[in-house]
Amino acid sequence: MTHKLKKMMCLLAIVLLTACSPDTKPNDNKTPPKPEKVNYVGANLLGYNHQYKNIAVNKFSVNGYYGRVGGFTCCIMLPEKWQPGMQVRVEWEIDPNPKAKLPPLGTDEFKTFMKKHKANYRQYSAIVEVPEYGDSCGLQVHFFACNQVKVTATCMGIEHPNHPFKALMNQQENQSCPQ
Repeated sequence: MTHKLKKMMCLLAIVLLTACSPDTKPNDNKTPPKPEKVNYVGANLLGYNHQYKNIAVNKFSVNGYYGRVGGFTCCIMLPEKWQPGMQVRVEWEIDPNPKAKLPPLGTDEFKTFMKKHKANYRQYSAIVEVPEYGDSCGLQVHFFACNQVKVTATCMGIEHPNHPFKALMNQQENQSCPQ
């Protein structure tokens, strides 16, 4: 599937997945006012592994929506407009030795190896603030050294000089992390 076709399919999914909360009725002074309705839109989910040179981020999720590092995943539902105090729950799994030499696939040695190898996987989770955004082109999840994670709903790619996390991306990986 071409990149252009994937983009077109994702845009179509965003249009089809746009959802609104039910309209509120005028307040009759007998019931407390309902909170302002929030419109949600479908958005891409994309992960970047900045922290690990020799460690892989196997998988991650944001509020239960699964994404992958290095490619767009459709879709996550985001408020059309940023809300003060917005937070998301990010969960991820790492493989501390993704370059291990594997025995031949389908063999008993491979099965034994993978069982031991997967025992070294580590799972993490964090509640992360969503910085204010105007237009959202999707949610970017950035994994940094020492199991730090940040999110942004920017339309800027990571190569853009004004990307919100540009300074963090240029930091060298720490040799040791604080306990």
